[in-house]
Amino acid sequence: MQETDTVPRLDDLPEPVTAGPGDPAVHHVRVLLDKRLRSLLRHEPGTRNGADIEDLHQMRVAVRRMRAALKSARPLLDAAWADGLRSELGWLGRALGPSRDLDVMIDRLRGETATLPPAERSAGDLLVGRLDVERVTARRAMNADLDDPRYGAVVRRLVDAVAEPLPEPPEGVARPELVDLVRAEARKLDKAVRRAGDDPPDMTLHDLRIRTKRLRYTGELVEPAMRTDKGKRTPAAKTVRKVLKAAAELQEVLGDHQDACVAEHRIRQLLDDLGGAPDAHVVFVGGRLVERERARAEHLRGQWRDAWEELGARTSSL
Repeated sequence: MQETDTVPRLDDLPEPVTAGPGDPAVHHVRVLLDKRLRSLLRHEPGTRNGADIEDLHQMRVAVRRMRAALKSARPLLDAAWADGLRSELGWLGRALGPSRDLDVMIDRLRGETATLPPAERSAGDLLVGRLDVERVTARRAMNADLDDPRYGAVVRRLVDAVAEPLPEPPEGVARPELVDLVRAEARKLDKAVRRAGDDPPDMTLHDLRIRTKRLRYTGELVEPAMRTDKGKRTPAAKTVRKVLKAAAELQEVLGDHQDACVAEHRIRQLLDDLGGAPDAHVVFVGGRLVERERARAEHLRGQWRDAWEELGARTSSL
């Protein structure tokens, strides 16, 4: 595609790239990139106008899944090419992140304040209102990034990438099977869990969540390629499906734990930012919200090990 200032739209793309079970592993990476590029472009208009926060969520997920695929499938690709594209997608993910994080936080705290006694809701609304102001600023910055020529260059780079076979390593370089990519991510997660110990810090649990997500995304890349020509799952594909299910459950536990930790920290920041002689009622309500989030985080901390044991049992069958 010729370099212009125009950002490609979903309607500008050719027919979707498809793959069958017998296609080379690297072609399945191309299919995933094509699928996620289409998702990114489909949700871009809604991300810009903010009418439905789900659009921003899905656009950010598309970016994350492309980055995860480029990382896990790096042995199948020209390393410099994959690293360069992944770096640019990292920039785009960071551009989307602050606004999305505020969407999540505001939605979460509005749900919590709605359960407070009527006399306390206005104090909770005051805290959430401060986040609303921050979100306006964050959305303005995000849309400025989406208007920046760099964004258009990233999209054009993706369009050009999926239009042709992806660049591969030089001849003679060993290339793993797709299932080996899942095994590699599973080993990394297993080692990280062992290093974490019995009572890891919150940030360590956050790291385990990221690793679990990477394993899940890699499995989602691999599983379609492990089916028969008639679309039925092979025994290996069924094993990967079980890994995906267990990974999703562990990711949910660790994700909810992270959300509770972030919410607790953010509420404390809001209280600190009140300054001067803050309204005692607002401080009281903020304290209640902090207490709830801490209790939720501790409850989830007690669940993650069981979820990991289930996932570990599944990955041992790979």
